[in-house]
Amino acid sequence: MVSAPRRAHIGALDGLRGLAVTAVLLFHAGQMRGGFLGVDLFFVLSGFLITGLLLEELGGGRLNLTAFWGRRARRLLPALTVMVTSTLPLAWAFARPDMLRFALQDAPWVAAQSVNWHYIHEQLGYWDAAGTRLFAHLWSIGVEWQFYLAWPLVVALAGKGPGGQRRVALVAVAGALISLLVMIKLGAAVDTTRAYEGTDTRAFSLLLGAAAATAPVRDAVAGLPRLAVDAICVPLLCGLSASWLLTGGEETPGLFQGGMFAHSLGSAVLIALLARTPDGLVGRVVGSAAPRRLGELSYSLYLWHWPVYLLLPRPVAGLDGWGWTIAAVGLSLLVALVSKAVVEDPVRLRARWATGRRGWAALAVAGVTAVGLWAAIPRPRPGAGTVDVSMLNQP
Repeated sequence: MVSAPRRAHIGALDGLRGLAVTAVLLFHAGQMRGGFLGVDLFFVLSGFLITGLLLEELGGGRLNLTAFWGRRARRLLPALTVMVTSTLPLAWAFARPDMLRFALQDAPWVAAQSVNWHYIHEQLGYWDAAGTRLFAHLWSIGVEWQFYLAWPLVVALAGKGPGGQRRVALVAVAGALISLLVMIKLGAAVDTTRAYEGTDTRAFSLLLGAAAATAPVRDAVAGLPRLAVDAICVPLLCGLSASWLLTGGEETPGLFQGGMFAHSLGSAVLIALLARTPDGLVGRVVGSAAPRRLGELSYSLYLWHWPVYLLLPRPVAGLDGWGWTIAAVGLSLLVALVSKAVVEDPVRLRARWATGRRGWAALAVAGVTAVGLWAAIPRPRPGAGTVDVSMLNQP
């Protein structure tokens, strides 16, 4: 079996993540109707990076799944816990009663990393009802976590022995095609939330990224000269950017009948090429300082931007439109910077308080605090804050 070579950190992939989170922020602010496709790019990147790590470890002789899941939890859960724990009291202080009630209902599902299926079961229309749910954006985090639980088991089984990476690639491509068929079937519904938030329907993005990390794909692009890589990457990047700008929302024809799949496939090809030649023309542009820094901040920025958007009044301080968007994005950036510096980096870089017994104690305190806040905040009564129209004509 050919092991995945140990890759240096690729700044261009951070830059892609920065572009993706920018598109999502503008979409949620109402300034880019196709910006939700940035989530697909996130998924493809996650599939690529996670599969590369798994194959690298498997190529070394043994894949320690417990350690892998522990690293994922240490990387992602602390910031998520702090965001949820901070958002609930802020919602109690500033949000409408219905928004607080929904946040308290949704929080346990967020903790279980299955809020996407909770919303699907509730038949919550993502496209027209997400503005009442402070944790609506966490459906994508749930999809990723479910992938993190299942896919390493597949890699551990399929990747063993000679030809393991080829088998992983075949499984990933086959799974992506099955996922596409499921999306085509479910995407024909009037409400496309099931197709948009389902783990099965969105798996193709993660799996196409996974396939791009395998030896057959790496070998296929390894012989391409730099000029050829640039000649392919430039139109791919332009095409992805154009799709974010020109897609007219969730009702765009063909979006759920192969459009998202094509976007994810283009993203996977672009990522494979940038990993092959990160110092090419597109790699240098995408990996420049501004998009790269945004990419490094993207997780905290994604976590915090939606609660900030919902809790920040429209208009605020006389601002509306782009003025409100700049204020909301700026505040989101500020909170994300604090979260990264105070929570993400210390845990990731193993600060003293985040390791050993101190780390377990900090985790226990955070968990108890989150549960205590959730239990202590008073539940608004259904209908609180609304007007009973039957009483309007009473003397």
